[in-house]
Amino acid sequence: MSNITSENYVENCLRTESEVNDEIISRISKPETLRLLHSAMGISTEAAELVDMLKKHIFYGKKIDFPNATEELGDALWYIGIGVDVLKTTMNEIMSVNIEKLQARYPEKFSEQNALNRDLKKEREILER
Repeated sequence: MSNITSENYVENCLRTESEVNDEIISRISKPETLRLLHSAMGISTEAAELVDMLKKHIFYGKKIDFPNATEELGDALWYIGIGVDVLKTTMNEIMSVNIEKLQARYPEKFSEQNALNRDLKKEREILER
């Protein structure tokens, strides 16, 4: 193993970074890609705000602000709505397929055994219908 130091860490990181080229620029400049990225970034941001609220509650003793937690979930749904539109599907379809997948994974109820030993082929078949 090479000797990684604070002086050469960034240099070592840059060796494996994807090079920005015309092909990458072409992929990211597609409107559906940008809209899906906007959706994903927004969902992540809203989830992080909710997690931060829980961190402050658990570790700092701050009360949970339930109206604000509800707002963060609503904001996440707004970004999900953008993703739903980009993917040309519906919330009902997404919810139905999700439950069908979970029922295949956990036929009776959640179990650690089933969580660790998933039938990924079966789950993928459900997702691709």
